[in-house]
Amino acid sequence: MQSQFQHKSVVITGATSGIGKALAVAFLQAGAQVAVCGRKQDALNALREELKHPQLLTFQADVSREADCMAFISAALERFGKIDILINNAGISMRALFRDADPGVLKTLMDINFWGTVYCTKYALPSILAHKGTVVGVSSIAGYRGLPGRTGYSASKFAMQGFLEALRTENLHTGVNVMWVCPGFTASNIRNTALDRTGHSQKETPLDEGKLMTAETVAAHTLNAIARRKRTLVLTSQGKVTVLLSRLFPGWLDKLVFNHFKKEPGSPL
Repeated sequence: MQSQFQHKSVVITGATSGIGKALAVAFLQAGAQVAVCGRKQDALNALREELKHPQLLTFQADVSREADCMAFISAALERFGKIDILINNAGISMRALFRDADPGVLKTLMDINFWGTVYCTKYALPSILAHKGTVVGVSSIAGYRGLPGRTGYSASKFAMQGFLEALRTENLHTGVNVMWVCPGFTASNIRNTALDRTGHSQKETPLDEGKLMTAETVAAHTLNAIARRKRTLVLTSQGKVTVLLSRLFPGWLDKLVFNHFKKEPGSPL
């Protein structure tokens, strides 16, 4: 794995914590040059201070803003001269019934999760094409199966996967690989920062994070999938079963999913 990514230039959005941070660390350990972005400068400063790596570039950017995405990609190209791998990891979730949610909550999720992927991919693609590189989207099981209380999140991940699948097909003969990763439930802060019905952070997680797959494990699987130029990566047994059942028994799965999410602490169902 070390030689696979030696001297590769990797760009990761939303990488100050969770899966994004774990990916940055894993790529740096594998010998890559890594550019990361985040919305909070203090979190970027803390990451840079923690890692103290000469091949790490940090950049403040809000991926929901096209100008920020263009500036981030430009900074990575200026620093490293190329982009071999783009990982669209920045994302935010929600937990509220659609009937109760402000429509602006869904727009915020689409702007970050979907449009952030589109903007960064648009500006990185010329270099990725030139180097026959890889575009990755960190999606979710919610991109295969709509989840109650997470209409905006599911919509954004369905949109991301549709965009990436179309892009993959367009580039079938260019040497570029396009893939998406669906981690399943992973120990990260995405549930703590998930938006409530009014658009404010819920600041708590309904799950026992200690029993979930670690971000570091997700990163290791992701690097292996990128090295093998896979099409998709679905992690956790629960995730794989959910994807399979959504294809074979969608009506039955409606009931299973409803009952599962109804039982979570503080469920809006």
